[in-house]
Amino acid sequence: MARIVLSSTSIGIATVVLVTASLVAVLSGQAPGGAIPMDGDDIAGVVIGPDGPEAGVWVIAETRDLPTRFVRSVVTDDAGRYLLPDLPQATYDVWVRGYGLVDSEKVQAEPGTRLDLTAVVAPDAAAAAEYYPAQDWFALLEVPAPDEFPGTGTAGNGISPDIESQGEWIRSVVNTDGCTGCHALGNKATREIPEALGDFDSHFAAWDRRVQSGQAGATMDARLAVVGRDRALAMYADWTDRIQAGEYPMTPPPRPRGVERNVVVTLWDWSDPEAYMHDLISADKRDPTVNANGPVYGAPENSTDDMPVVDPNTHVASVVPLQVRDADTPSSADTPPKMSSPYWGDELIWHSRSVAHSFAMDSRARVWIAARVRAAETPAFCQPGSSHPSAQAFPIERSNRQVQMYDPETGEVTTVNTCFGTHHLNFAWDDKLWFCGSGPVVAWFDTKVFDETGDEELAQGWTVQVLDTNGNGRRDEYVEPGEPIDPAKDARIERGFYGVAPSPLDGSIWGSTLGFPGGLVRLVPGDDPVHTALVEFYEVPWNEDDAAVQGFSPRGMDVDSDGVVWTVLASGHFASFDRTKCAGPLNGPEATGRHCPEGWALHQFPGPNFKGAVDSGAAESAYYNFTDRFNLLGLGENIPLATGNLSEGVLALVDGQFHNFRVPYPLGSFFGKGLDGRIDDPDTGWKGRGIWTTSGSRAPFHAEGGTERVAPVFKFQVRPDPLAH
Repeated sequence: MARIVLSSTSIGIATVVLVTASLVAVLSGQAPGGAIPMDGDDIAGVVIGPDGPEAGVWVIAETRDLPTRFVRSVVTDDAGRYLLPDLPQATYDVWVRGYGLVDSEKVQAEPGTRLDLTAVVAPDAAAAAEYYPAQDWFALLEVPAPDEFPGTGTAGNGISPDIESQGEWIRSVVNTDGCTGCHALGNKATREIPEALGDFDSHFAAWDRRVQSGQAGATMDARLAVVGRDRALAMYADWTDRIQAGEYPMTPPPRPRGVERNVVVTLWDWSDPEAYMHDLISADKRDPTVNANGPVYGAPENSTDDMPVVDPNTHVASVVPLQVRDADTPSSADTPPKMSSPYWGDELIWHSRSVAHSFAMDSRARVWIAARVRAAETPAFCQPGSSHPSAQAFPIERSNRQVQMYDPETGEVTTVNTCFGTHHLNFAWDDKLWFCGSGPVVAWFDTKVFDETGDEELAQGWTVQVLDTNGNGRRDEYVEPGEPIDPAKDARIERGFYGVAPSPLDGSIWGSTLGFPGGLVRLVPGDDPVHTALVEFYEVPWNEDDAAVQGFSPRGMDVDSDGVVWTVLASGHFASFDRTKCAGPLNGPEATGRHCPEGWALHQFPGPNFKGAVDSGAAESAYYNFTDRFNLLGLGENIPLATGNLSEGVLALVDGQFHNFRVPYPLGSFFGKGLDGRIDDPDTGWKGRGIWTTSGSRAPFHAEGGTERVAPVFKFQVRPDPLAH
């Protein structure tokens, strides 16, 4: 049959037809559109609309019969056929969702059922838009025009004089370093003003109150103050004013097509409705067969000390209580709500002391966690006067977050007191853990030394960042940050890492640096990293007339097998940096950041851009990225993946083309802050591998379902075709 894609303005009747076993299926095993091969643990059928088969729409199956809520979704093929594979035995609610439609009625079915469904066409374009990704709605936001920068302050246009360009405004208060770093702006909960917030004379007043709500109120309010509080409030108020008046995205997003129709998305609930996750781990990133078929672990950051765990085989969710050493370790509950939350009132919903942020898994399936174990003051061996080699070179007196390690064999949590702060972490191939979040230093922890000696002081080290500005290939005496370059010396810089990843190619350590325009740092440890490590710094090309690409503000980053670094930019781009393409010298007095624009390539994220935006490429807000070096998603090796937090899915860049594997349900639930992957069985094709992530939104209750919603863990798999089982 011919493929038919219904327009968002088509008119339909809100009915659903269930054919438990249609006459055709009973007699011949065939479903309209051709045979659908299925097993006893599948649900399969055809989705029909008023004009024929519905291609590229989602079929969703949800059950609460298992120990934790379980949802699986697939996409229909050209003939409207679908197959939900390998469902655990349970009774499922099954329904259709898609662009140009409204949800069909939920129908109950069990595995082994052939189930034909009738799509429900949206009564009008506004109703259809309710199912569009957050990005389409957030792109209605109108940002200040380029000629309004630099800002002229409260006596002028309300924009801070420190904000010098439209790009810096977008980075600071709109994209990942602003509001969408924690919330999926554009989802229904954010594009509308909740009634529980109160009654207001204007949306400006409503936003003024909104950004002070809950335990994150002080943080949100402070973010707006950096750029010009009233001007930022006016921008968001204008956005919701227009939406309330009836404005909506006029151009429907494309339905899934091509390989996007081969995706199987599975989710499980874990933790509780108040908690939010920052990250998860399923395997050793160096060897994705580690922990095959094992549990998946979540990092609950500021919300709770209970580390959630889900077993994808038994569908059981549990928790591992994290530990602290120091009774004086602060808690998230020490920060009460600035003003009441419209969801939780004055309840202290966050009460974490460990503030677990990110993970790495070792070859023994032990989970290493960036997590707090004490108050901010460091122990004596970190401070001036210590005999520790790193402390003698650069003492550290205060830091936030240290390390915890969970061993699934013993069920025990071990706390590790580090001098340096931790944030993200990654294993190099010599079993050293490298960290970001360590301020002016780059830090490591040697797990081999720790396993052999149990000595946490001996196992850790850190080094400052020194550029080889005298060009002699070794580290020498250096000038301090901000001092003029001395041709006889090297130069120390302070480019704190946000993301960190060792290169599989040469063992160098790469880190992304925040700020505007931000950049990448490459560290070569040398024989004695405390004294021999050298760095290179590569700034994202910005505001340079001769640069072929323009972008700004990296966040997440990863390195592929060829040593190419991938990072997501607040400018709405997926960027790569290939050091081998640098035409000039990589050290010396001119190699201080802007010396290799030719190494950068920028790929504009798909989807609409903000109104009036010139400096950004798309309204997408990708928080982190992951290089699929092992074909975990089924698209090939070395495929760069990004968290498409406003397009609400995993974005894969294949041969220069983006594919969006969207999570269609619950709306607004996908908000990834990290990606991971695992091979459970290398001999079973797509079934034995997948990409894992969790929802890192600080407000999981913003998703469809509200305060009953729990932050889920997601698994993405790509089949060879939409009916593979």
